[in-house]
Amino acid sequence: MDNGAWDDVPCPDLHPLKLFDAARRQDRFLYVSAPMVRYSKLAFRRTVYEYGTDICFTPMILSKEFNRSHLARDSDFTLSTQGPQPPTIIQFGANSPIELARSSSLAAPYVNGVDLNCGCPQSWACAETLGAALMGRRELVRDMVIETRERLARDGWAVGKEKEMENPKGRSDRHIDFLTIHPRTRSTPSSAPIFGESLAILVEKYGDTLPILLSGDVFSLTSLPLSPLLSRSPQTSTITTSTGPSRALSSAPQENGSALHRHPPATSSSTPFRPSTTKLAGLMSARGILANPALYAGHETCPWSAVESFLRHAARAPLHLKLILHHLNEMCGPGMGPDKRSLLSKAERIQLNSLTNMVDVIDFMDDMIERKTGRVGGVPRQEE
Repeated sequence: MDNGAWDDVPCPDLHPLKLFDAARRQDRFLYVSAPMVRYSKLAFRRTVYEYGTDICFTPMILSKEFNRSHLARDSDFTLSTQGPQPPTIIQFGANSPIELARSSSLAAPYVNGVDLNCGCPQSWACAETLGAALMGRRELVRDMVIETRERLARDGWAVGKEKEMENPKGRSDRHIDFLTIHPRTRSTPSSAPIFGESLAILVEKYGDTLPILLSGDVFSLTSLPLSPLLSRSPQTSTITTSTGPSRALSSAPQENGSALHRHPPATSSSTPFRPSTTKLAGLMSARGILANPALYAGHETCPWSAVESFLRHAARAPLHLKLILHHLNEMCGPGMGPDKRSLLSKAERIQLNSLTNMVDVIDFMDDMIERKTGRVGGVPRQEE
């Protein structure tokens, strides 16, 4: 969205802790789409929101560049001026209190929260004292958080404490509102399983103080990578449901606390843990949801309808052709969960990658959908 259109975007008024509260009342995890460099842009965020995701993260954005360049703001931070705006957390990469405070102040009117990246293991980020490098700079992290909260309070974005839980703006009684834990070290490859026991220790210690999200290896709701140590009651740690996962929450509070159905849930599933049996509050997925945007709707593999939804949203919030091809390859390839079925064969994905313009991509996907599902053309052509 161009810089001049920012004034047209309504201010999000739903505090993320309200979503945690509502998910807890439904005795289910809060479902979150992770920040992914290049990939968690608007078209993808709107797709996963349609399929049950409660909160979407933007890609990591460098605070310094965001503050100084409207071109950086326009390319990195796309918003919707039409249709539903998914509850959105903007993630910044920063190593300066004043830079993070400034970028957060600029973004605050258009998002539901601000996040500081303290885990990116890439060498370029650590060389700039960003991401995982901040784990060794605790005082700097503290100073950035405090400076940012004070700046947002001066701007009028502060919210009350527990006594104001029912306030529509939400509540906040600590320097951070929720925490995401990725239970791997900086040097642990993503192919290695997460450290479940370490996660259990952290959740047990801090889970009563603030909501905690698990990030890492969330590929399927029926095979979550959760250690039995997380369960308060091992005898009840596995709960089988007959109606599939609960639907994601509305972007506006409901009087009866019920969820807003955006897309029909999948068939029955077995969910190993629920908030009533653990202090863990929610799940964050990156690789899993990239391959299957309908993950939180209970689908074990990506359905064709999610591919159509992504292309429909990409027509309204265009992406570079290479990014669209990458998304389609992830969605149409083997799943990340136990079910390894794919929508397209390897040869068909090679053919897809050879295409050089969006018209050919849409024609190709229209043909694949018709051949494999019997439905005629659900993919819209890109708007002129």
